[in-house]
Amino acid sequence: MPVNNNDLKSSLRTSAVAFRGYNVTNLGRTPELLAHPRYGPTVAAVLDEASQVAEAVLGRPVDLRTRVENQRETQDLTTYAEDLALIIAVEMAQVRLLDQFFGIAMRDAKLAFGYSLGEAAALIAGGVYEMQHLLRAPLTFADDLVELGHDVRMGVVFSRGPVLDELAVKRYCLAISNEGPGTIGLSALLSPNAMLVLGQGDTIERFQAGLGRVLPAGAQLRRNPHRWPPMHTSITWQRAVPNRGAVLLEKLPGGFSAPSLPILSGNADQACYGDHNSRELLHQWIDHPQRLWSLIYRTLAAGVDQVIHVGPAPNLIPATFRRLAEDVRGQLNGYSPTSLGLRAVSHLVHRTWLAQVLPSRAALLRAPTLRHIILEDWLLEHGT
Repeated sequence: MPVNNNDLKSSLRTSAVAFRGYNVTNLGRTPELLAHPRYGPTVAAVLDEASQVAEAVLGRPVDLRTRVENQRETQDLTTYAEDLALIIAVEMAQVRLLDQFFGIAMRDAKLAFGYSLGEAAALIAGGVYEMQHLLRAPLTFADDLVELGHDVRMGVVFSRGPVLDELAVKRYCLAISNEGPGTIGLSALLSPNAMLVLGQGDTIERFQAGLGRVLPAGAQLRRNPHRWPPMHTSITWQRAVPNRGAVLLEKLPGGFSAPSLPILSGNADQACYGDHNSRELLHQWIDHPQRLWSLIYRTLAAGVDQVIHVGPAPNLIPATFRRLAEDVRGQLNGYSPTSLGLRAVSHLVHRTWLAQVLPSRAALLRAPTLRHIILEDWLLEHGT
């Protein structure tokens, strides 16, 4: 159902703002926003600002505006550094457009979070750091990660049955890394039955070969064909990226004020950003797995009714919410006619007294009732 200007503004207090991370495609509808007669100047200004930061850090020419105008999509890791600057710039531009043309400020939302690079974007949008400063951090190590990523591949570990044991996966990765060449590590927890591992050389194949010995029957691994920068794994240790990042963050301007709204950390189950811990959490963010499932659950448990997805063609976070909603619907539809129906559940979980006595994970039952807005689509729809 379309959400108009007034509806979005009035519903912001019960909305979460979600920022996407790096992917193999990163343009989305940005060319349309840049060519838009009203939005274009703002988008161009942010792209130019990010280009200047990237040029200064990388020591080579960067022109994000021309790249967007020519619709040059990501081809491989050779554009990784530019991609990081592009994604953050586009996310900042979208947030700025929402405020500038519709008077809708992100600070009025209930909470915000980001997946991977999106967490840095959330901190910029939340006023903890300025883009010109925090963008320097991922750009400083981008070329190192590209070199490390030349033989890194991704495996999607999933189960159609039992929940996957995070500790078992971590132990298995440690054993494979210990016994032969290359390092493999857990990079993201997408859901209780889906995780991402990143591995060098033939470690993904070795992981797959012994999968049945360490994980329950039904666990499988699907190989992703692309090369990936090994963020959120111990592979980053090979270039001392976490320690170098900590040193850089120590002197980075900003980070001494709480964000303008609660921002959840994606590398610790209960952590939120405050007025003193952003450097510590960003340091952990470099080599700790991203706990997307924790972010999803904490968002639902916070009682939000709507998620606004920021960035170019956001995919992973909307898809995770969508799969959860489908699973919940399927589970409820399997009950007998005398069982509690989805509509009744959607009302019950909004009752405070009942939420306090239901099992904690009952918040997952709210997934099918959640509304989702892809911000770039909304802006283009309402930009006349």
